[in-house]
Amino acid sequence: MNRKLMKLVLVIVLPGIIFACSGSKSIAQQDVEPDVTIDQQELRIEEQKQMEFEYLYVEALKEKALGNPQKAIQYLSGCLEINPNSSAAMYELASIHAENNDFTSASLLLEKAISLNSENKWYQLLLAQIYQQTRRLEQAADIYDKLLQEEPENLEFIYMKAMLYASSGKTEEALKAYNQLENKVGLNEQIAVEKQQLYLKNGQVDKAFEEIEKLIENDPQEPKYYGLLADLYQSRGDSANAMKYYRKIKEIDPDNGFVHFSLANFYLQNGNLTKSFEETIEGFRSADVDIQTKLQLYLMLTSNPSQSGINADQEEELINVLMEAHPDEYLLHTVRAESLLKQGKLEEARTEILKALEMEKNDYVLWERVLFIDNDLQDWEGLQKHSSQAMDLFPNQPQVYFLNAIAGIQLEEYDETVAVVDEGLMYVVDNKGLEGQFLMLKGEAYYKMGKKQEAFKLFDESVELDPENHIALNNYAYYLSIAGENLDKAERMSGRVIEKFPDNSTYLDTYAWVLFKKGEYKLARFYMESALKFDEDDNSTLLEHYGDILFKLKQTEEAMKYWQKARELGGYSELLEKKINERNYYD
Repeated sequence: MNRKLMKLVLVIVLPGIIFACSGSKSIAQQDVEPDVTIDQQELRIEEQKQMEFEYLYVEALKEKALGNPQKAIQYLSGCLEINPNSSAAMYELASIHAENNDFTSASLLLEKAISLNSENKWYQLLLAQIYQQTRRLEQAADIYDKLLQEEPENLEFIYMKAMLYASSGKTEEALKAYNQLENKVGLNEQIAVEKQQLYLKNGQVDKAFEEIEKLIENDPQEPKYYGLLADLYQSRGDSANAMKYYRKIKEIDPDNGFVHFSLANFYLQNGNLTKSFEETIEGFRSADVDIQTKLQLYLMLTSNPSQSGINADQEEELINVLMEAHPDEYLLHTVRAESLLKQGKLEEARTEILKALEMEKNDYVLWERVLFIDNDLQDWEGLQKHSSQAMDLFPNQPQVYFLNAIAGIQLEEYDETVAVVDEGLMYVVDNKGLEGQFLMLKGEAYYKMGKKQEAFKLFDESVELDPENHIALNNYAYYLSIAGENLDKAERMSGRVIEKFPDNSTYLDTYAWVLFKKGEYKLARFYMESALKFDEDDNSTLLEHYGDILFKLKQTEEAMKYWQKARELGGYSELLEKKINERNYYD
């Protein structure tokens, strides 16, 4: 018998046992009680079902509270088997489905529950939230409208109704709801601004102005309202009135930093880039404006310089002003680092991020950024040092172990690499790709240590876990070709790589060399010539390999040219010297 089914049977039988021990006659005894009527027997069965239902329902609520949703679902499903019209069970089941983002099941259950019990507002509120999540905004608003018939003074219901109608594009209904709310709470800034936006959307510009003017009339010393009015005039193309109200803000609140940003936008829209930048600088200097607001504006300006008119020198000036105004804010060093990275200044960018880490060493994202820059710079000692520091701070992050292992391979510290890989693998959870990459590095270390067969076994495991790891596929194919083993397998792996990277000289060289080792010299020459075409670094290994291929094609003089060129480019080795001196190929 299925174990889950057995458990469910035991759960259902248990209340029956409790009932049998309660002092009443047992079910079995009913057959020998001639005075018990059929109606009484049915009543007892119904009572037993009710007790089973109550038991399952309580257990479901308990499991839900304990954070065991699947068990709760099982119990609630049992409830609905006993009573298919239990709106309470449907509601609880729907709430679990909603938490699991299964909004379809949740909404169907709630719609059924409401059809059975239309008076329960909690059912309707949860359904409204689900409709909102699934962008059925008008239907959500309609639910709040119905709820207001029972609770006409509920301000939250009125606000939600207004907001949802506004979001669904039902402008008139939204305005009515906001007016209803305003009648109850009085003049309110948030409501006025919402109405202003709706009036603009509806083409009722005069009414939009009236909303802001009401706010100013109610509180004439609040500079924010003049800013809203100025922005509204500016959006209508009335620069004169816009400037009039921006100046009014300066008059009321001379130290207001936000007005500088409004003026910067004003000048930008009117094509005065110099004045726009000057106002931006003033806003960045202001102590009244928080650092987050400044950073958001900085990112907006620098992410689209063609629109903002900010050039590289001005970007640097903005950063300098920010750092003067907020010398203890570590994030500003990361801002400068990103600016330097855009200019390709990797070392300077790394220096800035390291400064940030001196101020806030527990930011993992920054450590990862440093490690990737180390890798891009091929600064293997730096990568080893920084990844070791990150391993101490974040011992559960497998990525830092992986990068440390890369440094170990490059620094030829193979024993240490194997140890780091084994430690890092302990923290890899449900990530076959990363696990495969770890095994690739361990395989590299073993291969360099002369443990060829152990390395090949690890490469097999690596590519099985991560069949798209082109580095593992390429290196494994190359090592097999050098060993002269499994050349068909090597050709298949290398072929998969060059299908994805047909213009990568390193991968083309591997494929050509595999073909060479198989004796397919003409085809090998074709791919090696492709590799040389895409080689931007004048790689001496590729030149030597091409010479080897030409020699096998009986083009000895041409082979000698490429062997000599390989030596000139720093590819000296005893084997290459022997080829040149003896005008012969040696494996």
